[in-house]
Amino acid sequence: EDLSHITATGAGKEEVSFSQGTITEVGANAKAINFLFPSARTVIDIGAEEGRAIKISEKGKVVDFAINEKCAAGAGTFTETMARALEIKLEEMGALSLKSQKAVPMNAQCAVFAESEVVSLIHTKHTKEDIVRAVHDAIADRIASMARKIGIEKDVALVGGVARNIGFVDSLKRDLELDLLIPEDPEFSCALGAAYAAVEKAKGG
Repeated sequence: EDLSHITATGAGKEEVSFSQGTITEVGANAKAINFLFPSARTVIDIGAEEGRAIKISEKGKVVDFAINEKCAAGAGTFTETMARALEIKLEEMGALSLKSQKAVPMNAQCAVFAESEVVSLIHTKHTKEDIVRAVHDAIADRIASMARKIGIEKDVALVGGVARNIGFVDSLKRDLELDLLIPEDPEFSCALGAAYAAVEKAKGG
């Protein structure tokens, strides 16, 4: 079947020469979550490069949003950097974090300084489980603070690739003190939203 409309989104959306339109990641997430979870009023999106908090209306319109784009400490690349410092696989971090026996504070708010802090924690004989949890807690704290700036309204949905990290999800739930709605394929939320935007355009919306 022929495609009647193509809408691009993401960091490279302007480079998609064959699209008939674009939509921001914020707008795309709002549309996707409104379809998947109609009760959601707050969307937290954490990808590799940045984190976002979006407040949406009951019709999926963006009411307000905040973006953490200046520091990797609130994004997926931060966990990748910490995994290398700990000499573990990225996909192992979630399960390790859940085995932590105690909370270890991590004060660094920058990926560069945090890596040094992780090395220091290793030298002071903290377990990898506790250090990984500290990493997740640090990211969760930064993301939760960003979300609180726009006001957190239930229900809250979590999307982006980092939503697949069960250790981070646990940390964010504890920080926000509420449960999270997570799609089956959280990393494709923006793409789904762009598809709905394309449908609306094709129908003359």
